[in-house]
Amino acid sequence: MPTRRHFLHTALGFAALPQLTRAAAPGGISLGFSLYGMKTLPLSEALKTCAEIGYANVEFALNAGYPTEPKVFTTEARKEAARQLSTLKLDLPCLMVNLSLTADDKAHASSLQTIRDAAQVARDLNAERPAILETVCGGKPATWEQQKAGMVERLKSWAETAEKEKTTITIKAHVGSAVNSPERLLWLLEQVNSPAIQVAYDYSHFELQGIDMEHSMKLLLPRTKFIHVKDSTGEPGKFQFLLPGEGRTDYVKYFTTLKQHGYQGPVVVEVSGQIFNKPGYEPVAAAKKSYAALAGALAKAG
Repeated sequence: MPTRRHFLHTALGFAALPQLTRAAAPGGISLGFSLYGMKTLPLSEALKTCAEIGYANVEFALNAGYPTEPKVFTTEARKEAARQLSTLKLDLPCLMVNLSLTADDKAHASSLQTIRDAAQVARDLNAERPAILETVCGGKPATWEQQKAGMVERLKSWAETAEKEKTTITIKAHVGSAVNSPERLLWLLEQVNSPAIQVAYDYSHFELQGIDMEHSMKLLLPRTKFIHVKDSTGEPGKFQFLLPGEGRTDYVKYFTTLKQHGYQGPVVVEVSGQIFNKPGYEPVAAAKKSYAALAGALAKAG
């Protein structure tokens, strides 16, 4: 991990980096930043910061403790956020929610209400193009065989609720969850067979397991509606997520491969809680550093 001094030095030097045009070309790849990594900033400041850096889109986190958590995100606050998004020409492709397919009945009922509440937030922010939802699945890798049948039943309920709300839920394979591989994720989707359930792709979780980038993209990109990006180091039992550019991912290869598979849409930086919960974390510096690493690679990918 770089020192805090190096982190700030890199961020301050960002001004010298040529920015990409923020408004992504139709059908192209655009860069975004998840406000999951900006919990300490007021929403208006976070949006202004992302636009100034050069991001084309943002993801709102509806998790507890965030200003966009549905129960505290008032009607007036939603109207103001929608106005600011429009003024700054920022897209809002996705909303982060925190659901689990291994929850007990009470928690599962709460998850279904979370889907309804999130879908309403999406409509309030953009009725014409509501944001989709994104979540992990819960559980542990070792419990997959015991829990997969129950996970299918839970996911069917998610799908039914999402269909009624006219929204899409994208689910992510996670190195520490029961659904940790492209194959397990696709198996779940095949069992449920609903257009309301799609893929959120995050290569960092596969890289930690030694899963080939090309292999994971070939399997998942046909069902992928949203992408998170971050770096990592370590292995499944002991790992650390990093900002893009701080680890081993070759981002020129990453963007080149995305384009070869025909992906069109946002690639959104997710700053892990492993990073933003550390003393000294500075969200603006993290956003600038991440953009610098990704924008340069995207430009080289052509």
